[in-house]
Amino acid sequence: MNFPTNLFNSHSKEDGNFFWGITNILGFKPKNLKIFKKAFLHRSANAKDKDGNPMNYERLEFLGDSMLGTIISKYLYNEVPLGDEGYLTKMRSKIVSREHLNELGKDLNLINFVESKIPKSHFGDNIHGNVFEALVGAVYLDRGYKYCEKFIHERVIKPYVDIEQLEGKVISYKSLVIEWCQKQKKTFNYHVYDDSGNDSLKHFAVKLSISNNVIAKARATSKKKAEEIASKRAFFALQDKIEKS
Repeated sequence: MNFPTNLFNSHSKEDGNFFWGITNILGFKPKNLKIFKKAFLHRSANAKDKDGNPMNYERLEFLGDSMLGTIISKYLYNEVPLGDEGYLTKMRSKIVSREHLNELGKDLNLINFVESKIPKSHFGDNIHGNVFEALVGAVYLDRGYKYCEKFIHERVIKPYVDIEQLEGKVISYKSLVIEWCQKQKKTFNYHVYDDSGNDSLKHFAVKLSISNNVIAKARATSKKKAEEIASKRAFFALQDKIEKS
């Protein structure tokens, strides 16, 4: 796949729909639509640039992740002048957590723009956060830091960032459960195994045992996600004990 040199000179209905759809999300008009097209290009499309190099959203995702972290760090630094390094790091982690970015991507319906040879129903949840980060990277390349900062303020900070709520938000139930087990000197084990069942997409199942007793079970499309779901269920099953410790 090779995109036209100047997509603004392309009069196809598809390009027009993409341009106005992206403009609506950004709140301003992109200059180089080709960059934004790349932000939604999945690896499965097997696209290449004019030099034969693979072309997909992953490099933009890397750039967007860095820009998002920088701009959120700046915001927290200014907003919470008494926060130490540990506090600021923890708060930034909550804002840019994979769960939160996936939520952002879903709310903006970014998956509708993804070009792929894989049916959208086969994607895992992380596709939403991945393309959101790629979109941030595209904004930075197309319009620079100021516009990137403006976009993140309008689409991330204003609608989603509440310092008081974030202070009480749990990033990882697995970390909480492991920390409690270690503190109480209890053995724990995550037994993960393939569990495809009748699903078209591969699933993993997990049993979380504490002191040789199965406390929670879960299944999901990745081992990490299945462990986190089982940990969350275990946390609420043991919440009284954990909070008293």
